Amino acid sequence: MKRHLNNLQVAFRQVFACSSYIALASVLALAAFLSAIFVGPAALAHADQAALLYEKTSPYNTIIVTEENGFRVLRFERDGPRQSLVKPGDPDYLGLPYARAALAGLALSEEPGRILVVGLGGGTLPMFLHKYYPEAAIDAVDIDPDVVRVAKDFFGFREDPHMRAHVSDGRRFIEDTRRPYDVIFLDAFGARAVPAHMTTQEFLRAVRRAVKPGGVVIGNIWGRGSNPLYDSMVRTYREVFDELFVLAAPGSGNRILLALPRKQPLTREEFARLARKVSAGKRFRFDLGDVVERGFLHAHGKDRDGRVLRDRNLEQRKPRSP
Repeated sequence: MKRHLNNLQVAFRQVFACSSYIALASVLALAAFLSAIFVGPAALAHADQAALLYEKTSPYNTIIVTEENGFRVLRFERDGPRQSLVKPGDPDYLGLPYARAALAGLALSEEPGRILVVGLGGGTLPMFLHKYYPEAAIDAVDIDPDVVRVAKDFFGFREDPHMRAHVSDGRRFIEDTRRPYDVIFLDAFGARAVPAHMTTQEFLRAVRRAVKPGGVVIGNIWGRGSNPLYDSMVRTYREVFDELFVLAAPGSGNRILLALPRKQPLTREEFARLARKVSAGKRFRFDLGDVVERGFLHAHGKDRDGRVLRDRNLEQRKPRSP
């Protein structure tokens, strides 16, 4: 009997020890849970907080450069849209979806010998183009000398005999152009919109004169959801050019307008095939054909919801940006 009582006492001690362990584990789990609720988000927010590298108010923008989770970001106002997104040490990286969509326009031109980029930002597009079209003459234009300097100091933009930066109003630069380009990228943005004087029929007529007959004009604008002038901008492009395609940039509110000074009707499949040929031939990291298949729209007919934008309708002449 005594031996049985001793065995029973041992069993009770083991159960108690096990219960104590379970209780302790439960307390630790509860503490971890409460820590996640009350401490975790603050710690996470601190970890994800952008590191401010540069901020300056210029006559045209408030230029802000931040380091965010290993990426270099350019904005033109606090909490404003990202103008450029660069992965330091990786010049092939195109973090903003609109940039990949814009490159689909390369399929609508012969191998470009002359490229114009209006709106430098961090220099992402011209640097990418320079790598894959090293013999092309690339002119990058921005009205703000501080933006050009920031592109060089923080985003790795470099000039050389084939790639030049020009501090100039984008419209004036195009109007003064005497040698036409194969490809023209219109990527000029202020803090939130395309400068008004670079949306009008008169401006786009100058752009058409500046592009070769076999070339392409690639315009980046906000879509209808955040751009009250979207339908009017699309209609104005259609009034000036003979062919217009629209690409929705997946994962963003951008729309890419691909304008041709000639008739060249294409189906989604035909355009995707041309685009895929470019990205495969140049060995891009991404498939331009997939970009076209996902975002292709054809601007048919006249848009009754839009009006033609003209210089005389500009309500005020704000300081010109890129």
